[in-house]
Amino acid sequence: MNPSSSSYVRIFDTSLRDGEQAPGASMTSAEKLEVARALARLGVDVIEAGFPAASPDDLAAVQTIAAEVGQAPVAGRPQAEPPIICGLARCTKNDIDAAWQGVKGAKHPRIHTFLATSDLHLKHKLRMTREEMTAKAVEMVSYARSLCADIEFSPEDAGRSDPEFLYTVLEAVIKAGATTLNIPDTVGYTMPDEFGALIAGIIKHTPGAKDVIISVHCHDDLGLAVANSVAGLRAGARQAECTINGIGERAGNASLEEIVMALRTRADKIGLQTGIDATQLCRTSKLVSRSTSYPVPPNKSIVGANAFAHESGIHQDGMIKNAQTYEIMRPEDVGATQTMLVLGKHSGRAAFSKRLAELGYPLEGDALLKAFNEFKKLADRKKAVLDADLITLASDERATVPELWALDTLQVVCGTTGLPTATVRLRDPDGAIHVKASVGTGPVDATYKAIDAIVKLPVTLLEFGINGVTEGIDALAEASVRVRHDEQRSSHGHGADTDIVVASAKAYVAAINHVLSRQASGRAQHPQKTTGTPEVHA
Repeated sequence: MNPSSSSYVRIFDTSLRDGEQAPGASMTSAEKLEVARALARLGVDVIEAGFPAASPDDLAAVQTIAAEVGQAPVAGRPQAEPPIICGLARCTKNDIDAAWQGVKGAKHPRIHTFLATSDLHLKHKLRMTREEMTAKAVEMVSYARSLCADIEFSPEDAGRSDPEFLYTVLEAVIKAGATTLNIPDTVGYTMPDEFGALIAGIIKHTPGAKDVIISVHCHDDLGLAVANSVAGLRAGARQAECTINGIGERAGNASLEEIVMALRTRADKIGLQTGIDATQLCRTSKLVSRSTSYPVPPNKSIVGANAFAHESGIHQDGMIKNAQTYEIMRPEDVGATQTMLVLGKHSGRAAFSKRLAELGYPLEGDALLKAFNEFKKLADRKKAVLDADLITLASDERATVPELWALDTLQVVCGTTGLPTATVRLRDPDGAIHVKASVGTGPVDATYKAIDAIVKLPVTLLEFGINGVTEGIDALAEASVRVRHDEQRSSHGHGADTDIVVASAKAYVAAINHVLSRQASGRAQHPQKTTGTPEVHA
């Protein structure tokens, strides 16, 4: 990327300054330095390292970043220049002096100073006239320029300022030495067409504007920060001020990752480029989230956990056939690991089958249909079905053994008082329904006695085990039983459910079906022995 190109957009990251102003998002000096290093690796052009006049600690942090990140070649990018290190200052000599002390150790230092221009701020906050404000801005920009060659000026609340007055102020500060004019939509008030028109008007009507960099700094109070920033860039601005994950005052700032990927993904429409290494976006997002203790919402664009996740069956089918059907960028483009086909109640059979095959448990035909039906039942009870759940479903012998008897419903009453009681309803091989209630020493024992009373197949329970397959309160439990019907052979059964008693019942019924299936197979192979086969009473 050529920074001198007319299509190049400088990315000005203010996560360490404006982002840190989000309530509860303050970082230690060590955390700031780590984030600054990550921003340099990401390829940002300008790092606003802090507000040096705010506290001695903030000044020290900016000085450290200027010396360590603003001087050395960027790790992993040996040909890249270190980023510009910027410090914010109000239009006072003390603030500007502090900012200069903070950034002067950088190879490319910048002082960023600001003063409000809207009549609302002039009257109620600054209590200054327009003339007094202009004179103050010119005086302080001139003073800052006497210390540093790179000066940025921001007319605070520009989005609600009189454009004609803005042109006057901006012309004056350009003459005083400003090299970048940042136009903030401080309270996120403007619409994209308004903000784009404001930038276009400044470029057209401000003498000297075409000789400096016009920047945009938009807040997200109406959810339009990125849209306004892009509108400003399309109107001629060539620097975008933003933060990782969009953190910042109130509703936050324009999100760096969203601006960068909007420019990249829609280069055909916008025609602008940045020097950002987009593959670092997810990694940097996680670092900033950890450092500020601000979690990234799952539905956050670009870096959210669900940004490349698909649960809808229609979407999953399209993704399997061609990822471009539902993804406008590749997960690896932003450093995400891979597309996730999240299996839940909205998922279709295609995604279910594909994931089973990926896990090494391919199923087809009736076995796939049976496992998919069980998956749907499980998905109705769990928010997301995990790989371990799928393996249990796929390896469940009910997917391969004919389902002669089937568990229809189960109700259990148990506790510290009274007798554990289970009411079981089974469907026989002909589809008829049978119901029995039994008491036992516990809910599983009561359930098994009720099943025995319905099926009337004499079996002995040899082994019983229960295992939590996945973690959490909604974990899938897998029950395993081994029963013996005659002296020579035993049969196994497995069952899975989020309810351990239901899983136990499914396993027991599966073991009984195993016995009956073996009997049927034996009759077919040795018809002379069928007279001794126990009758199954419905």
